[in-house]
Amino acid sequence: MTKKVYLDNAATSPVRDEVIAVMTQALQECYGNPSSIHSFGRSARSAIEKARKSIAAHMGAQASEIIFTSGGTEADNMILRCAVRDLEVERILTTRIEHHAVLHTAEILAEETNVELEFIEVDSEGQPSMSDLENKLSASPKKALVSLMHVNNEIGTIIDIQKVAGLCEQYEAYFHSDTVQSVGHYPWNVAELPIHFITAAAHKFHGPKGVGFAYIRKNTGMKSFIVGGGQERGFRAGTEPYHNILGMEKALDLALENMDKEKAYVKDLKSYFIDQLEERIPGIAFNGCSSDLEKSTYTLVNTRLPLNEQQALMLLFHLDLKGIACSKGSACQSGSEGGSHVLAQVLDEKQNRCPSLRFSFSIYNTKEELDYVVEVLEAFVKEGAVAKV
Repeated sequence: MTKKVYLDNAATSPVRDEVIAVMTQALQECYGNPSSIHSFGRSARSAIEKARKSIAAHMGAQASEIIFTSGGTEADNMILRCAVRDLEVERILTTRIEHHAVLHTAEILAEETNVELEFIEVDSEGQPSMSDLENKLSASPKKALVSLMHVNNEIGTIIDIQKVAGLCEQYEAYFHSDTVQSVGHYPWNVAELPIHFITAAAHKFHGPKGVGFAYIRKNTGMKSFIVGGGQERGFRAGTEPYHNILGMEKALDLALENMDKEKAYVKDLKSYFIDQLEERIPGIAFNGCSSDLEKSTYTLVNTRLPLNEQQALMLLFHLDLKGIACSKGSACQSGSEGGSHVLAQVLDEKQNRCPSLRFSFSIYNTKEELDYVVEVLEAFVKEGAVAKV
């Protein structure tokens, strides 16, 4: 039987057993429409609002500032589009290495409206230039929205979100951060951070797919994004997925309750994996700062293998045959014919010709699994070297 190793947790993570139990109970026992006034509906509504208060408390927010969505993509779309429509935003400042939920939305807004789209420079580690951001903020009096992800989903770079927030506050710009890769993995307190909007997706921290939330600071003036009902304080119409929301609440509870212990465990896995790769595969390199345990998230590493383009075509197929799941780029990108838009910005042309793989870890991985992956990669690279001779 082929061994199965799942190292694509940045794309989506396994759902915890405790989360499945909460969702199953919700589906079985509380199936009323939360908008109904009878006891079945009132019971569902009460549980949703309890979950909202719990999630808000974890984030340092007020319950009214948490809007449940179908996930991070919808939340990012919602915030960018409503900022332009409702907040008189005339400029969007972002980078070319954002998730496409932000990047494509910003590009479409620039095409469809009068909003100006400007890209902040990034270095080879994927860090946005603070001086370039400040120069752009100070260059125009037009109302701006800065959108910079906290943790890059492909190379794991962590930006100085406090510094970005400070610059936005100084120049009276709105600040949005796609925090899909950091909520549930790092502590948050939006009450102590001058940030207006963040987004999260439950399936990135061992919760269910199809649910997430947007934090929208109170009194920003945003109006309804999806119309048709009064749900989510009139901001997002549609019957709430009660079971998913409770599953997300439980997943976030557990993620934060066990954060220190689980972070140490996963960080040790990443460190061990990097050491083994460097020891056994000569010529391997790491993209961005993903091998730096302080500058990048502990949950992933992005590798570049010493293989030619022909061998690269077979690499993911070979790993899949060996039961190993990882990503060429982000999962949202892997079905496209083009390469990673992130790596295109941080690598030179020669580096970008080598195949890159993102491996992302969770509490359900083991060092024994990593040994197997390194063994498979080592054998594939050696076979390629023999073929070249």
